[in-house]
Amino acid sequence: MASVTRSLHSGRFALFAECLLTGVWIALAALPLVTALPAFAAGAAHLERHLAGDRSRLRDYLADLRAATRTGWRLSALWCAALALLGWDLYVASSGALPGAPLWALTGLAAAFVLLVGGVRAAARYRPADDPEPGGDWRACALAGVRQTLLTDRPGALLVAAGWVVVAASAWMLPPLAAPALGALTACAVAIRDR
Repeated sequence: MASVTRSLHSGRFALFAECLLTGVWIALAALPLVTALPAFAAGAAHLERHLAGDRSRLRDYLADLRAATRTGWRLSALWCAALALLGWDLYVASSGALPGAPLWALTGLAAAFVLLVGGVRAAARYRPADDPEPGGDWRACALAGVRQTLLTDRPGALLVAAGWVVVAASAWMLPPLAAPALGALTACAVAIRDR
């Protein structure tokens, strides 16, 4: 009985450790910004392999990152630019110089919610084009991620948003903790996609 409990706990701890390591890889890979969504996609693929019991190393993560960046850098750059524009809009709305600032700020927050949650959900859906699983098209993944966020899976969208809150709180408390928290966010997106 004790060995069964111990192996169950060690498996859970191994998954937790893998999430933390994946988050660090995602944070490092996303530093150029145009690789943010491909980094999440490669992290999701890495965690899927780990959950399936397959061997997954840094080399595999980097191969997935190259494949995802080759086709997804434009969408990732657009995603980062849209988030930066929304951040600027929220800054202007909070300055008080804009008429109707509360409504504008609320609209900006709603758009940021859709972008943040939809982007991570799209990255979790992505598969390289040579993968037999569907999902090699970033545009289709992005549309599906936004559709799930707005229409078909609102509870899942709230769970991914809670993951973003954990990342933000980790960055606020101790900035280096944001990197491992990105792995937990990616695991959240993978779990929600597969439920």
